[in-house]
Amino acid sequence: MRITENKIDEIRNAADIVDIVGGYVQLRKRGKNFIGLCPFHQEKTPSFTVSDDKQIYHCFGCGNGGNVFKFLMEFKNISFVESVEEIAAHLGIKIQTEESTGDQQNELEVFYDINVIAARFFLEHLTKSAEAEEAREYLKHRKIKPQTQRSFGIGFAPFGWDNFLNHAKQNKIDLVKAKQLGLIDTNERGEYYDKFRARIIFPIFSPNGRVIAFGGRVLQNADNVAKYLNSPESQIYFKRKSLYGLYHSKDEIRKLDRAILVEGYMDLVSLYQAGVKNVVASSGTSLTDEQIQLLSRFTKNIFVLFDSDSAGQKAALRSIELLLKQNFEVKVITLPKGEDPDSFINKFGKEQFDEEVTSAVNFLEYQTSQFELQGMFEDPAEMTKAIRELVRTLALVNDELKRNLLMKTISKKFNLREKLIESELNAALLQNKTKVETQASKQFFRSEESAAESKLTLPVVHVNQNPNEKELLRLLFSGDEKIIGYIFDNVAVESFVNTNYMKLAELVHDGWNEEKFSPADLVEKIESPELKNFVMKLSLNDEAISKKWDDLAFNGKVEKDTFEHAVETVRSFQIFQIEDEIKRNNKIISESKDELLHIELLQRNRELQDDRKAMLNLKANN
Repeated sequence: MRITENKIDEIRNAADIVDIVGGYVQLRKRGKNFIGLCPFHQEKTPSFTVSDDKQIYHCFGCGNGGNVFKFLMEFKNISFVESVEEIAAHLGIKIQTEESTGDQQNELEVFYDINVIAARFFLEHLTKSAEAEEAREYLKHRKIKPQTQRSFGIGFAPFGWDNFLNHAKQNKIDLVKAKQLGLIDTNERGEYYDKFRARIIFPIFSPNGRVIAFGGRVLQNADNVAKYLNSPESQIYFKRKSLYGLYHSKDEIRKLDRAILVEGYMDLVSLYQAGVKNVVASSGTSLTDEQIQLLSRFTKNIFVLFDSDSAGQKAALRSIELLLKQNFEVKVITLPKGEDPDSFINKFGKEQFDEEVTSAVNFLEYQTSQFELQGMFEDPAEMTKAIRELVRTLALVNDELKRNLLMKTISKKFNLREKLIESELNAALLQNKTKVETQASKQFFRSEESAAESKLTLPVVHVNQNPNEKELLRLLFSGDEKIIGYIFDNVAVESFVNTNYMKLAELVHDGWNEEKFSPADLVEKIESPELKNFVMKLSLNDEAISKKWDDLAFNGKVEKDTFEHAVETVRSFQIFQIEDEIKRNNKIISESKDELLHIELLQRNRELQDDRKAMLNLKANN
């Protein structure tokens, strides 16, 4: 089943991108557009722009942009179909579907369907297969109850090289796509084989409950076999953007307004089973900015609970820094030596675990205790390093009042003058500010014409490239029917010398003929990410980064998107074409000895000069 193209168009046209985005991002009016802090990367100066008339968004910092469907897909980590369904529900539009063939079906939905078939295959083997007895005993030994296994979809990949492969063939699964998902692979002879074999399987769900990947754990640890095998990244799975268990725990996290962050699958499953349901896992990988962004939609309060070994503690310290940068309230739970969340909850139960949560310390106390364990306070030189490291971490706190209170804590603990700590703190804050401003400067003022600095590779500018091409292209993406029609009536697509501009103008022309020429429609048809990013920057750039333009536009002194401006731009384009042809003709005359050609070109130049004069007179009269 698929949503009809007409229905998708209806939903897109009915949706107000400012209304939808404004439900997740605080926006304020600036000129013709709306701006706010980008939800896709950490920033202090707003570079996220939403256009009401064009119905698109774009961040001038990280480059993320698109229409209203793209925003929800990126923000919620959901599929295109899910985003369409969500906006339709918001608008009260009933969705009609139609039967589709495999070629017509949305490709992402095919990937989701394959994963569902695989998840059922693994689950059925765990519950029914005789060869899964060892896996069932293993889970029993780890005290994971059958009900919990079903809740998390835990399964078992059987021994052998072609069990899932045969199942895939029976279910007419596209083997190429199954390989892209990491369910099967090929050997040196190009033959397919099962990727997951003799492993406990943990399905990884999106926040909306769709199976996006799998993690497989061996039954018995061995030196020559990886303990965990995880799905590769695919069109539906991005490791940096995924948190294991979030689908199950998000409601409890919202309810309690805090989350407990652990490392592994078993840690989360054991805690959840014991009644600690506000828990998520980083799936054994280092915490990422994208995962933190995802978690921030549900709470800003987090308890970090990593393993007590050195690797776990290093990961905890790194995670603290990332969390502080995104304005999280961070506390750290420290379990007794040799314990991890899984072992602790099974030995001591939820009540004692809750006591450990209550005893959690703030990030500064935790970092201090780690330095103490390392003996850094026994030597003056090491102690200086440790205190400077504490102050550096403190500088990541944005709340000034909280930062000053914590600064006093450091001063008292080490019996140092507050002014001394304040001086170190100001130096760290200045360093952070310099980094942010340097990065912002590179992001905002990078020239798209510079091949060395720009993602968009533009062709070499020839002497005859018309300087009005870029402005014409911007007007073509204005969504104004009258302006677009006038440009195409007077300017041929082939007139664009810049090949990238020509491609984009041709795309608008095709949309114009199909009566689908709104920017929201057009940007989604641009296949090249670089060109798509270029168009969105081009469409929104003036209003977004020029305060002078904003002030003029707001006061009604300048109107760049009027029909009159389009007429003037077309006239300038045509005058340049005339002047450039005259130059080229003169060059040919100077280099050629053909007198008949000279006469023809001189006659042509006189005609061109008459045309140029007429245009300039018309411009003067207007």
